[in-house]
Amino acid sequence: MPATKKNHCAIGVFDSGLGGLTVVKELMRQLPHEDIVYFGDTARVPYGTKSKESIIRFSQENVAVLLRHNVKMIVVACNTSSSLAMDVLKENFSLPIIGVIEPGAKKAVSMSQNGRIGIIATPATVNSNAYTKSIKRFNNAIHVAAKACPLFVPLAEEGWFRKRATFDIAQEYLAPIISARVDTLILGCTHYPLLRSVLQKVVGKKVCLVDSAKEVAGEVRLMLKTLRLENSSKHKPQYTFLASDAPQHFGKIAKRFLGYDIKDVRRCSVV
Repeated sequence: MPATKKNHCAIGVFDSGLGGLTVVKELMRQLPHEDIVYFGDTARVPYGTKSKESIIRFSQENVAVLLRHNVKMIVVACNTSSSLAMDVLKENFSLPIIGVIEPGAKKAVSMSQNGRIGIIATPATVNSNAYTKSIKRFNNAIHVAAKACPLFVPLAEEGWFRKRATFDIAQEYLAPIISARVDTLILGCTHYPLLRSVLQKVVGKKVCLVDSAKEVAGEVRLMLKTLRLENSSKHKPQYTFLASDAPQHFGKIAKRFLGYDIKDVRRCSVV
């Protein structure tokens, strides 16, 4: 396809469910003229407790869904997929693909003053050691403390941002992170930024929280510029939202991530 036409194609984004909408929100802010196609694999959420083999297969199928919409690049807005499937995706698909692990790790290393970084994520992401490996590539001397926090996803989707139960669960999960004396904490799941206020309260104001969504959007902007794939036209962008199951529920919950209602969510099969 000629470059001039490819520039007008959308950015494709996928996640296991709705969490990747935090990345979409940041892409909208930083790239206001880019069309976006988002696919949430709500039929198979959550990914964080699935096997590596399943996550890789799901991720490949999700890319195939987005390719049907003629996207120019893929953003893997799922920490679990990014931690386990990126190498396979890059081997099997020729378009540019960006995950959420490396941008978040890079930012955390640049922010940490005491060389102690915490990671909270799904069990699959934590067990993959993807964040730890990425951090060590940037600075091998960094001490890393990681903790799986699976209950944060349903709490975020329920909108339990100020409930006492959420605070109590966060205290329980984050106790080893606090004991590790980290000064920087990576929110290693795209749902977790919704719980930012309670997480900050638990770890204290001196701990910097790293939201990968902002860093990913910056990487996407840079890659589009480097590859000359930016959409230079000043048109009103088109946003397409797809879900593999329960599109009405997707639209209802999406407001918690984007700040506004999505009325047109289309059901889209992965096969």
